[in-house]
Amino acid sequence: MKVILLERLEGRGGLGDVVNVKDGYARNFLLPRQKALRANSANLKVFEAQRSEIEGRNAKAKDVAGQAGEKLDGTAYILIRQAGESGQLYGSVAGRDVADAVNAEGGKIERSMVVLDKPIKTLGLHAVKVRLHPEVAVTVTLNIARSQDEAERQARGENVINSQFEEERVASEQATADLLEGGAGQMASEYNEA
Repeated sequence: MKVILLERLEGRGGLGDVVNVKDGYARNFLLPRQKALRANSANLKVFEAQRSEIEGRNAKAKDVAGQAGEKLDGTAYILIRQAGESGQLYGSVAGRDVADAVNAEGGKIERSMVVLDKPIKTLGLHAVKVRLHPEVAVTVTLNIARSQDEAERQARGENVINSQFEEERVASEQATADLLEGGAGQMASEYNEA
């Protein structure tokens, strides 16, 4: 189906472009959300008559999104989640979780604005892209940890999973050394003396 775009769509075209899209995409997404008009002679005339008004609305929406983006860009949010010892989450962090975290801190975004190529399934710091407007995108940082203390350590740049394995290795070596020094060997010599 041929449509006239009423705003810039990434990978499709800009304002006023006549593009060919799949019928379902046009009927279910573009037309109901007023992102496009069917491309016919009557709609082309209507679009050309209202072009300056539509461009003005888009410019105003872009400015509003730009101002909101200045406040959001580079901000960090902490999400506390349960995870295994290897840092693998029990579940995943999706767009809804990101939107909820940003909105809880005073931001105003919808989950459809969050751009995740794939769900986040590990602990650590993750950069997430938020598209506030077709022409305005910002990046926020998610600090996903098992506890507040762990989140603070990650924020300082520490790799919590590697630190945990190192602490366990040192504790294991210490326990082995304690056994060899006085624990197991001493008991055997006491029985031999008696």
